[in-house]
Amino acid sequence: MDLSTQIQRLSAVLPIPDWTDELKDFADTAALIEALDLVSSFDTAGVHPTGALGKPGWLLNRFDTCWRWLLDRADTPWYPSLRQFRQPKSGDWDTVISNVRRALFEIVQDNR
Repeated sequence: MDLSTQIQRLSAVLPIPDWTDELKDFADTAALIEALDLVSSFDTAGVHPTGALGKPGWLLNRFDTCWRWLLDRADTPWYPSLRQFRQPKSGDWDTVISNVRRALFEIVQDNR
């Protein structure tokens, strides 16, 4: 199942609000991030303020990653609150989503 289908299926059982139309600048983005328990993002501008604010964040990272994310590690020295979920091979988002799903399940179980 492709990533888009997985997100659609998740959205059907767990509504995911989209506030992006309300974000006009990075100050708005930072305010939204401050209100969240966890930010999950691809390597986009959203992951950087998350890390800079010290908020928990999960980076869904591609195989041919940018140099700043370094190699062979799930953490990053730039943002100690950020955890990386990397593709084990190019195009393999299924493994990334599976690992994110597992980590999220662990958080839910720990908070019961």
